[in-house]
Amino acid sequence: MSRHPAVWTGGRRKLGRDPHFGPWVRRIGTIRLPVLRVEPFAYLVRAICYQQLAGTAARTIHGRVVEVLGGAVTPERVAGTADEPLRGAGLSANKLAAIRDLTARTLSGEVRLDDLEAQSDGEIVARLTRVRGIGVWTAQMFLMFRLRRPDVWPVGDLGVRAGWARIHGRDAHPTPKELEAAGEAYRPWRSAAAWYCYRALEIDVPS
Repeated sequence: MSRHPAVWTGGRRKLGRDPHFGPWVRRIGTIRLPVLRVEPFAYLVRAICYQQLAGTAARTIHGRVVEVLGGAVTPERVAGTADEPLRGAGLSANKLAAIRDLTARTLSGEVRLDDLEAQSDGEIVARLTRVRGIGVWTAQMFLMFRLRRPDVWPVGDLGVRAGWARIHGRDAHPTPKELEAAGEAYRPWRSAAAWYCYRALEIDVPS
């Protein structure tokens, strides 16, 4: 199996027929996402580590956290690890508090992570955002890139807003409200639209 299999192929076809997205779809090509076998808890710990940090710094801190936990990023391992080595890995006080809250709510059963595949997008967002430090955006990234849900539309994401503006030849980014309305045309494939918005920031304008 490819390490980056094609996903949301219906979205690629739909967007390929769109007058604005079409040239970009042809230039960028098939939507491919890496295979992620990491458990939901470990994925969310990683997401917390990455919040508001550049890629290199985030990868370094996350790698140190994994090392402190002996390679096992589980609620039980986090619960059994003192604060000091986790702070020493580079976690801020807020991020450590968020990981502790995620751990406590997972172990208590208040936030179940073992049945997320069977839940609706709305239920998953509602459940994850009970955790300190996990907002709607983080929950949406979990939906898109861990569960590969096809119709997620992160209108508050600056990358999506900037990509949308570039695809549509606009100087100003749309507001979240404007983007919410514009995305209706791309149901049930708004995750594909968001993905192409991200990629549009990385390539030259199609001829």
